[in-house]
Parts: sequence; structure tokens; C-alpha cells
Amino acid sequence: MTLYEMSLTRIITIYGAQGFMCAFFLFLAFKILKRDKKRLNVIFSGFYLSPAIGFIINFIYGPLTDESVVLMLNFLTNFFIFYSSIFIVVFELILLKSEKAITSKKQLTILILYGIAMFSMIGFLFYPDFGVTFNANWSPVWSSPFFLYLVVIETIAIFPALYLSIQIYKKFEDELIKKKWKFFILGLSSMIIFMYGIFISNTLDIDIFRTVIGLVGLILALVGAYMMYYGVGRQIEK
Repeated sequence: MTLYEMSLTRIITIYGAQGFMCAFFLFLAFKILKRDKKRLNVIFSGFYLSPAIGFIINFIYGPLTDESVVLMLNFLTNFFIFYSSIFIVVFELILLKSEKAITSKKQLTILILYGIAMFSMIGFLFYPDFGVTFNANWSPVWSSPFFLYLVVIETIAIFPALYLSIQIYKKFEDELIKKKWKFFILGLSSMIIFMYGIFISNTLDIDIFRTVIGLVGLILALVGAYMMYYGVGRQIEK
């Protein structure tokens, strides 16, 4: 299969919608690092850079049909996109406790341990009936065990992220900062809805549902990503 033999819907989804998200995430990461390259900013930028890498890998295997190659590159795509949530947890821990309490060693430990948990989903590649297959349009179809595994792994990061964001909100005394932080919480919630929507879409494998999630998800991801960036505000300033 060549790029021109792909379905129009798949081309628009991968190189249109996801391409735009990738560019937008890279833009926000650039804006964050441009302000300052201190550790807090680097960690926060990881939330945008990680999925951007995943999207780029997806662009590469989009037109391919070698199942073993597509399966491996799809694994890497999933890894980088869904690994991004742990950066928010570390970022919030630093905001809440300070870098003296959440040392570089602790930050790295959290990132590595979550990375190991996320990378362990590679085991599903050896058991296709329990992992990921592809439909006639070469869109990924998740088995129930794979769906449940990713839900559990992501929830390990998502629930703490939401809890910590609320604790940080309570800690702020400046009303303007609290107001902006609400945008961060709303943006994070939007990203979570988008993520679980993708999980369900890939598992159900219903064309119309994929299309709806694709359109709604694009809006949720873009708006959510920007709201999180906007809500952080002064926290990433020099």
C-alpha cells in the first residue's frame, strides 16, 4: 500500500488532524522552553513533546502494510502518547512540594518506573489475540485485555494528576492565579476525556464512533492542551 492507496478518511485523520495536533503540541513545548529551560519547564514540556513523538512515528507507519513493522511502530506510538501523563504528575509534585523535596533523583525514579510499566505492554505483541490487531483500513483494534491494561496503567497517573491539581488550587492564595489554575484543571479533564475516548474507540472498532471521536477528540485535545498551558501561567515564568 502506498500513501495514495490509503483511504481518504485515514489520510485526513493521520496527516490532517493528528498532524495539526503534533504541530500544535510542538509549538506549545517550544513556547514553554523558550521562557526558561529550568527543570520545571522541561518536565512540563515533556507532556507535549512525548505525544508529538508518538504522532511522528504514526506518520511513518501510516502507509505501511507489513504487519510486524506496523505492530512495533504502533506500540511505540502508544508508548509515547500515553506516557505523557506522568510528566504532569511530576510537574505537579514539584509545584506542590518544591524541587528540594522532589529531587532530581525522585523525579527520574517516577519517570523510569512509569516508563517500565508502560513499556511492559510490549508483552501483548507476542499474543495478538490479547493485544492489538488491525482492521481492513489498518486502523488499530484493541482487545479487551489490552484495553483494561492501558486503562489501569493510565489511571495510575491520571488520578494522582487530578488530585494534585486540586491540592495545588487550594494552596494558591492569589485569586488571579487560582482563576488561571482552573483552566489547567479543565484542560487536564478535557485531555483525560479525549484519551479514554480513544481507548474506547480503538476497542469497539465502530467506524462512525471512530469518526465522531476523531472530530470531538481533536477539539478536546487542542483546547485542553492550550488551557493547561494557559492555566500554568506564572508557574513557568523565569
